[in-house]
Amino acid sequence: MADYTLELAHLYGDLMNTYGDYGNIIALRYYAKQIGVDVDDRLVSLNEDFDPKAYDFVLFGGGQDYEETIVANDLKAKADGLKEYIENDGPLLAVCGGFQLLGHYMEMADGTKVDGIGVMDHYTTNMTDDQVKTLNGSRLTGNIVIKNNETGEEYHGFENHQGRTFLGKGEKALGTVTTGQGNNGMDKTEGVIYHNVYGSYFHGPIFTRNGNLAKRVLATALSRKYPDINWQAKLNQVPTETF
Repeated sequence: MADYTLELAHLYGDLMNTYGDYGNIIALRYYAKQIGVDVDDRLVSLNEDFDPKAYDFVLFGGGQDYEETIVANDLKAKADGLKEYIENDGPLLAVCGGFQLLGHYMEMADGTKVDGIGVMDHYTTNMTDDQVKTLNGSRLTGNIVIKNNETGEEYHGFENHQGRTFLGKGEKALGTVTTGQGNNGMDKTEGVIYHNVYGSYFHGPIFTRNGNLAKRVLATALSRKYPDINWQAKLNQVPTETF
């Protein structure tokens, strides 16, 4: 057993894993192993408590409309714990539907409005909403490349979503779109950063395709739990995988 261990929660991994989002945990474990860190993950699903003090990283993946509706109803009971975790700088990756449900609401393709838990200030309309001025009525699909405005890092992925997400107070984009459509096809934003939450529409999964981001988030989680070690320096010695 390693001297250092991270505890990971996979929120609704049995329902919200349509795009192989568990691969993000595999990527974190891959990099962690090379610097002597164990990664333990636990499924947290329907009718289970979320303890904000029990985890060092949270993954909240994407799913289909039916599963997202089920999850939205259950998520309300976890809202206080997730808010506490997020506001105390807990690292979290939210992909597609998970990203949407952390905001105020999301609209399905048929116009059904599903309440999120509002722990972040974004909202998601559907592709036919009057607010949508670009590609109205069309899904946003294809390869996408973004550039992080603070680090200069490029991230590559694949997007496939009908929802149009608009960021709110205190939120900044994960990156600016250089190829593709992003959150809504209009404002060149993709994803979100809020405290240590990273949200994105990237499939691939995002950490397997973008080792630079995986290592950055891993260093954040480790530094939060074990602050006396320079984890970024250790991870800089590990080759970065990307494709």
